[in-house]
Amino acid sequence: MVWWRTKITGTLLVLLLALVPPVCSAQEPIYRAQVVQSYPHDPAAFTQGLLFHAGFLYEGTGLYGESFLRQVRLEDGEVVQQAALEPSFFGEGTAVLEGQIFQLTWREGRAFVYDLDSFDRRAEFSYVGEGWGLTTDGRYLIMSDGSSTLRFREPSTFEVVREINVEAFHGPVPRLNELEYVDGEIWANVWLTNLICRIDPESGQVLAWIDLTELADLERKANRGAEVLNGIAYDGEDGRVFVTGKLWSTIYEIRLVPLEE
Repeated sequence: MVWWRTKITGTLLVLLLALVPPVCSAQEPIYRAQVVQSYPHDPAAFTQGLLFHAGFLYEGTGLYGESFLRQVRLEDGEVVQQAALEPSFFGEGTAVLEGQIFQLTWREGRAFVYDLDSFDRRAEFSYVGEGWGLTTDGRYLIMSDGSSTLRFREPSTFEVVREINVEAFHGPVPRLNELEYVDGEIWANVWLTNLICRIDPESGQVLAWIDLTELADLERKANRGAEVLNGIAYDGEDGRVFVTGKLWSTIYEIRLVPLEE
C-alpha cells in the first residue's frame, strides 16, 4: 500500500505506532540515548539514508518528486552539493564504497551509482523486490527490504552473495529499514518504532536494542511536523554516532547508556 511510505500526519503516526507490536524484549540488553550535541537538519528532508564520510554527511531523501542525494555539512546543515532523482523514483538507502555512492529506490527496483566527488551518475543496477536501507561492511553492500532479511551484495554487480535472517529472542524482527555498519555490527532502524536493533552480521542474531523514545519525544516537542525515526550515521574515526528522522529539524549526536541508568 502506497500510503504507508508517504507523508504521515502526526495523529495518524501516533495511531500507527500504537498498533505496532513490540519487537524487543528484556532478553537482550536495552540502551537509551544521551544527547552529546545537536546539529541542524533540513526539516523538509524525508530521510531515507544517512551516512558520515570524510567529514560530511551524505543523505538520501525520499518521496516522488522530492528525492535527492545530498552532501551535507554537519555543523550547519548546509547542502554542499546534491543530485535529484527523476520524479518517477522514490529514493531510499545510501552507502559509500570504493569511491562511489550507491542509492536504492523503493519500488522501482533500481540502484544508482554516483561518483563520490562529482555526484555524476556512473551506473545503475536492477534488483527484485523493494529497496529500503543500505550500508557496507567495507567489502559488500548490505541491503534491507522491509522484511527481517538482510542481503549482502557484490558492489560491482549487485548480485546477492549471501543473506541473513535477523532474529531476537522473541523471533524474527520485521520492518528493518535504514542501516549502518557500526564497529563490526549492523544497526537497523525498525520502521514504525523508536528502536534500533544491533545485529551480528554473521548470524543475524540481535545483540542489543537502542530505545530512542525519549529522543523522538524531544524532537516532536520542538517540531510538530516530525515523523518516524530514520537515519543512523557513524563516524568511525572519532567513534561518533548520529541519528535523525523523516522531516526532523535536528541531527543528534548520541552516546549509549544502559536503560536502567
